[in-house]
Amino acid sequence: MSESWLILETSGRVAGVGLARGGAVVRTARLDDARRHARDLAATVGGMLAAEGLTPANLTGVMVSRGPGSYTGLRVGVTSAKALAYATGCRLVAVDTFAAVARQAPAEAADLWVIADALQGQVYAQRFRGAAAGELRIVAIDEWLPTAAGAWASGSGVKVYADRLPADCRLVPEADREPRVESVFAAGSGVAPLTRAELFALEPLYLRGSSAEEKAKNRTA
Repeated sequence: MSESWLILETSGRVAGVGLARGGAVVRTARLDDARRHARDLAATVGGMLAAEGLTPANLTGVMVSRGPGSYTGLRVGVTSAKALAYATGCRLVAVDTFAAVARQAPAEAADLWVIADALQGQVYAQRFRGAAAGELRIVAIDEWLPTAAGAWASGSGVKVYADRLPADCRLVPEADREPRVESVFAAGSGVAPLTRAELFALEPLYLRGSSAEEKAKNRTA
């Protein structure tokens, strides 16, 4: 029997769920921001599996986008993926969200930045040069902007800072800046499944706490 993978992408403005069989994504569904919580995600997954004549026990594994991205959305996606993998014993693959976004850029984008707004005048930024991925970090927007000269830019942060980007910075089309389940599957296909210990330790890739946690920290500093 061919492998069956569930794909969860909850980092972006619109959550995505997909099912891959035989190495290709065969079904997708999207949840808008108002419905991106565990109850609706579970119902969507259940309906998708039923449409393919599958149960959770039939899954080879689950791939989940681990961030950076929406704090609440990532928590829902990662927690759901961990619970499913634990309950069924299927494999779990954690996929870096920016790696999925980078796959959606045009072939000529050999020097690509993927950015997302980190608030407080900062961005999450990661540079991709061909198949090589640089370090993901949080950096002040004024420090990052000069490095974008002559490069391509993608990710949700482009819309936020489009009017400040260097004139020679080329932009990935807007429709390709948010991660899709097909790209999560493509990126995850080259990632080793987590061990049991890694499964329990998996957390969303935030790099820092939520806005509420940051404010609380500042009050006590």
